[in-house]
Amino acid sequence: MTITRRNFLATAAAGGTAAAAACATLAPAGAEARESHKVPDNAVGLLYDATLCIGCKACMSACKEANDLPLEDTIGEKLWDTPLELSGKTYNVIKVYQSGTMENKDKAENGFAHIKRSCLHCADPSCVSACPVSAMQKRATDGVVTYNKDACIGCRYCVAACPFGVPQFQYDTPKPEIAKCQLCKHRMEQGKYAACAESCPTGATIFGSYAALSAEIDRRRAMKPGEPNLFPRRTPESGDMHEKAAPEYVDYVYGQKDAGGTQVRYLSGVAFDKLALPMGLPERAYAADSETLQHTLYGGMILPVVALAGLVTAAWRGSKDHHDDDEFDMFDHPEGGHK
Repeated sequence: MTITRRNFLATAAAGGTAAAAACATLAPAGAEARESHKVPDNAVGLLYDATLCIGCKACMSACKEANDLPLEDTIGEKLWDTPLELSGKTYNVIKVYQSGTMENKDKAENGFAHIKRSCLHCADPSCVSACPVSAMQKRATDGVVTYNKDACIGCRYCVAACPFGVPQFQYDTPKPEIAKCQLCKHRMEQGKYAACAESCPTGATIFGSYAALSAEIDRRRAMKPGEPNLFPRRTPESGDMHEKAAPEYVDYVYGQKDAGGTQVRYLSGVAFDKLALPMGLPERAYAADSETLQHTLYGGMILPVVALAGLVTAAWRGSKDHHDDDEFDMFDHPEGGHK
């Protein structure tokens, strides 16, 4: 019998099917779909209110100083820090939306608005799920997503997995690392908090417990647009307040449910799709789906056994037919192969 590619694949499939049937009988019950992880009870995070942001970029400067990051020159002057997006040298960046005459702040038409880009510290982070060596971890105590450069192997799975495009790989160094905000975890160990929140002069970015920030979000959304209200700086409980007319917020809290929810949330007067944030993300975390699929395929070693059985069966049949017919033509040569 001549072995062709078609025969080889058919034999492998037959062997794999038989192995699958056997594994299905012996394997434990199918894996249940896991739910998205919830925000830890003692979680901390940030609230960024775009209507309070004046684009001063003090938070960017403070982030660079707190994390010992180099300046990033994108205009060739080498005088200022001018990052355009998150990168291997920038954990936090303020960007601007512009429309028409830009006369009106926080308006979609003929207006402008600012947006902060940094790690959102997901409740169920895809980067943590995708990392094969646990270099990315989510702290059980406060939910901060951390990175261990000593464990990292540079596979960049986290870069591909993040739905928000946050982790960045350092391509311009012989010893590259993944660059991302870790919510100034080293400052928290010193009794401090995120430098971006500490430095913001208007309270556009504030740091606090997830619960306290949730209460502050609810308070602001209940405000009547145009009426004077007080807004805290640095933290919800700082006592350092300033007065401002309440803005008209869009009816959406970004990060509340997106991709399973995040510990950094946003309020804005302009729709978030205009602020270059990914919209249409599912409420269920991607990590919940991917891990459910993995556990189903690899539960009881079903997939590896099926693949191995198929290959072994095909190899055995090929060897048997070769000895019986002394004929082998793997590539379907018109001449019928060699003898």
